[in-house]
Amino acid sequence: MSFIIEQLRDYPFIALFLSLGLGYLIGKIKIGKFELGGIAGSLLVAVALGQIGGIAISNEVKSIFFALFIFMVGYNGGPQFFSSFRLSSLTRLFASFVMTFVGLITVVLLSKWAGLDKGLAAGLAAGGLTQSAIIGTAGNAIDQLNLAPDVTSTLKTNVAVGYSITYIFGSLGPILMMSLIPMVMGWNITKEAKKLAEKMGAGSKQLNEGEFSALNRVSSRAYQVTANSMFVGKSVVELEEAFDADLTIEAIYRSHQDTESTLDLAKNPILAAGDKVYLTGLTQAFPKVTSLGIELGEFSEESNVVQTQQKVVLTNKKLADITLRKLHDETNARIRRGVYITQLSRMGHDISTLPETELHIGDEITLVGQKEDITKVIKKIGYNSPLPSVTDFVTMSFGMVLGYLIGEIGFTIGGSHIALGSGLGCLVSGLLVGYLRMRTPRLGSVNHGAANFMQTFGLAVFVAVVGINAGAPALTAIKENGITLLLLGVLVTLIPQVLTFLFNYYVLKIKNPVEALAVIAGSRSANPAFASLLEKTQNSTPVPSFTMTYAVANIFLTLWGPIIINLITKIS
Repeated sequence: MSFIIEQLRDYPFIALFLSLGLGYLIGKIKIGKFELGGIAGSLLVAVALGQIGGIAISNEVKSIFFALFIFMVGYNGGPQFFSSFRLSSLTRLFASFVMTFVGLITVVLLSKWAGLDKGLAAGLAAGGLTQSAIIGTAGNAIDQLNLAPDVTSTLKTNVAVGYSITYIFGSLGPILMMSLIPMVMGWNITKEAKKLAEKMGAGSKQLNEGEFSALNRVSSRAYQVTANSMFVGKSVVELEEAFDADLTIEAIYRSHQDTESTLDLAKNPILAAGDKVYLTGLTQAFPKVTSLGIELGEFSEESNVVQTQQKVVLTNKKLADITLRKLHDETNARIRRGVYITQLSRMGHDISTLPETELHIGDEITLVGQKEDITKVIKKIGYNSPLPSVTDFVTMSFGMVLGYLIGEIGFTIGGSHIALGSGLGCLVSGLLVGYLRMRTPRLGSVNHGAANFMQTFGLAVFVAVVGINAGAPALTAIKENGITLLLLGVLVTLIPQVLTFLFNYYVLKIKNPVEALAVIAGSRSANPAFASLLEKTQNSTPVPSFTMTYAVANIFLTLWGPIIINLITKIS
């Protein structure tokens, strides 16, 4: 055992990665529907390893990884954050802000009442409101107070302590609310979600990993034109116009004795009996094709219909906030000919392609069709989604530089100079780069998976370093304040949710049960609660309200870190 301890002291990065590995292993353990998660697990393991003593990791490591994490928070949320500031979304935007503001006031009042110091108050907010980023932004604010080194160290340790004690119920609370609110209000969420889906046009079950929908929105089929078909003697253009461009002819094969030849569609050929016609289009349009001929179940080896699938990011403001039905009805048939929307994704969440689904700036739209047709349409929508292997390190690096420079901006309060700090600076620069990427396609593209990795890994390393460096004082603080913090954490978790739900329901008139719960989960940035809600709805109807409020709440909750530190400093 002594050998292992010496190795951890001599090579502290072993302790760091051990914290991550064991933390994520513990975080995967499920008790009922509750799962601790890798971030909280890493912090708990790191605090435990820190009790060994003598393990120290440079604060520069902590600062760099937190800056990377917070930059990616802004980058990933930038498009959705800025697109939320529009008239049709103001109600949900305000609801999200109210939740975060009530959370801030609750933390400050309870901290004052219980006599908590600045560090414990910030930790109470980070855990009770389950916003890990507060640990970093509050830590930066503590550094700006110019306190004695030992006092600064104690306050930062207390931030980690407060977080670790209150985080578990902070995660459980929103999950419980997804069940308690419907119980009190007498809602059947599954039925309400089905009604909402029908109102939007259809239903779409939320799929688990490895599952896929066997019923596609777009499909391809082949038909042989019969002699009595109403389309014999009609041209390709006339056939497609008959179906309002919801179906597209991909190929026509005509038999000549023992051979088949492909007709040139560019010449708008006339259909004849016996022709084999290959169609692609909306599945709902195919029942109307019975008048064309007999559907074919087998295809010759010469038959070859190749389609292209392309993901496109929406940036055209003219298409924002309109429904898919309106997009279809108001777009000229010749413009949308041969191009079909098969999937929508918003902030990493799939959204049902229902007639009443609204498009938002930053949405990722999956198109299917011929390459030349898709190329024409992309210019009217936005830009190609970056390839999995593409990351613009130039823009990302200069964005980080800008973040550090913004962090140096400060102001004077009571004779003391207060700077924004690298955390808030990188958050602002991340938002700006994310917004510019939305407006200027060639600027700052970072693969979605890579961005999520940098965000998650950056936060995991940061909290692990915080836990390891906290050391023995963390255990002392837990013994002294554990029960008090636990009870305060319950109040911080529940009070904002209850008050905000009542405000949303009776004042803002967010009456639809599914949307009301989605707004609560999103306004708390509560992914576990959202997963619980999806399980109840059995479709993706909560996604739009959740993603909209999640982006706004994520930013404001992160900003509360330094505000809590300064408010507690003033009222102490």
